[in-house]
Amino acid sequence: MGSTMEPPGGGYLHLGAVTSPVGTARVLQLAFGCTTFSLVAHRGGFAGVQGTFCMAAWGFCFAVSGLVVTCEFTRLHSCLHLSWGNFTAAFAMLATLLSATAAVIYPLYFTRLECPPEPAGCAARDFRLAASVFAGLLFLAYAVEVALTRARPGQVASYMATVSGLLKIVQAFVACIIFGALVYDSRYGRYMATQWCVAVYSLCFLATVAVVALSVTGHTGGLGCPFDRLVVVYTFLAALLYLSAAVIWPVFCFDPKYGEPGRPPDCPRGSCSWDSQLVVAAFTYVNLLLYVADLAYSQRIRFVPSL
Repeated sequence: MGSTMEPPGGGYLHLGAVTSPVGTARVLQLAFGCTTFSLVAHRGGFAGVQGTFCMAAWGFCFAVSGLVVTCEFTRLHSCLHLSWGNFTAAFAMLATLLSATAAVIYPLYFTRLECPPEPAGCAARDFRLAASVFAGLLFLAYAVEVALTRARPGQVASYMATVSGLLKIVQAFVACIIFGALVYDSRYGRYMATQWCVAVYSLCFLATVAVVALSVTGHTGGLGCPFDRLVVVYTFLAALLYLSAAVIWPVFCFDPKYGEPGRPPDCPRGSCSWDSQLVVAAFTYVNLLLYVADLAYSQRIRFVPSL
């Protein structure tokens, strides 16, 4: 009689979800994330856009990691209309980028070796130092999961676990940095050429997000043509578009005929349009390199959409 209560796939709880190397990394993510968040919220403190971003990043990563561990441990992920392998691989890469950014921003803006004035005092400094350490450990825990789940050469895997799939997350993240710099007084509306660059960034970002969304939802098989071929064609076009932006943006921002070749001496630090233009130019080249690398890796991927 008791055996009739067993689920078809074995026990209801999957202990390997917390005892395997990947499972151990996820448990550490929960521990480090909760510790970091608590240290900052209790006494470390945060303020401004930078502090809010760090807390939001840590909170988001902790919440989704908790969902992943719960679904893996209880086998509930089989009830979700998702390609679970694609979802976990995409989230691990995104969490790695978010936690890395927060691990840099929080110490940079809030951690000092000297004690802040009262009422915060040395206790706040100690909490901030501890939070910075655990933020770094959190980043390492997510990076370990990416390294453990990444598809090896010749291995058949879900698309988001391949180098090409992971690069899609990085490309979208870099595009968000570009958008942040664009809206921060970059003066991109002065010329049609710089508006073209913004259109390139937006189009490639939307297409990249669509590729990730199709992979995560498991709908890559209903496109009418092979998904891997579509990805290669799109990546090739995106590389060409970013190449045009990599040429046009610096010319219309830093050439003496259209812009400023050097930082203006009267430009206030922290609110200078030239700084925003420089950030956009630098990350344009970063994304161009990412798309070229993606194109090279896309030639060799072998993935299973339903994994």
